[in-house]
Amino acid sequence: MIQNYKERLKSNKAENLINDEEDFTPKKCCQDPRYEKIDGDTVCINCGMVVGRNLVGNERRAYTSEEIQKKRRTEPRWRQFGPRTMLPDTKRDSKGKLIGARCKTLFSRLSKIQNSLVSSIERNFWEAKPKLKMISSKMNIPEYIKETAWKIYCIVAKMKLTMGRSIDGFVCASLYCAIRIHNFPRLLEEVCETSMTPRRTVHKSLGMIVREVLPQLGLKYRPIKAEELVFRFSADLSIPIEIQKKALRMLIDASKNGLFRAGKDPKGIAASVIYMAARSTPHRLTQAEISEIAKITEVTLRSRVKQIKSKL
Repeated sequence: MIQNYKERLKSNKAENLINDEEDFTPKKCCQDPRYEKIDGDTVCINCGMVVGRNLVGNERRAYTSEEIQKKRRTEPRWRQFGPRTMLPDTKRDSKGKLIGARCKTLFSRLSKIQNSLVSSIERNFWEAKPKLKMISSKMNIPEYIKETAWKIYCIVAKMKLTMGRSIDGFVCASLYCAIRIHNFPRLLEEVCETSMTPRRTVHKSLGMIVREVLPQLGLKYRPIKAEELVFRFSADLSIPIEIQKKALRMLIDASKNGLFRAGKDPKGIAASVIYMAARSTPHRLTQAEISEIAKITEVTLRSRVKQIKSKL
């Protein structure tokens, strides 16, 4: 009976739509009217006059399970790792009734079985992925660098390098390694400070990644250069572009004249040329300001200034 009623409703709606289309006789708006249905309105494409409305029914409405499956547009999201479903430890069911002791025992056993189905590497990923996402969002890291970092960490986890070591250290090391692969101007100190991980831990993990993981992926670790940091520090200090170019020219000239840069921190070299270039301008900066941005000591800054001066 219900099906017959629904079929009659459908047939009545279809007849009404046909009658409405037959009764629709728009007024002549121009010499050569051509009508099209655009965004729910009937519009003349020659003069642009709206001559009527085009009422459309709900196309996604379905009555049977077959129609529901046919009209479905999305599927439930399936996680790549970690527990797919969670069995909560609750005393009531979905209807609010108390769960008996027998059912509690059953759900407790099912929960243990569910947790045992998750492998150790999935638990590792379940902990590492949110940390990588959090650090990347705080540091405004682009998506392509984050993907490279996650690819590196997946190899680290599969090689079981994290066993007995810090997951946070390897997450930070993977991210910094991806930053250096793509030549993105971020420092190791910034990664450690954002993640609140000791630099020593990250440095150890970084060495293992460079030695054992990057050769498998065919990636090359590129140490940061002082030329890249000149513009980075200048932007943080709000220095005009003329001073930035002057500092870069000083660095290039000193390198051509035999400045020995091997084994020296590029942060100190970049900070020293910025200090020297800005000293004779109205945008003069103190040693403390530059040292704070470059994350070096004032002693290092003064010694690098002396070395660069001798080569200019």
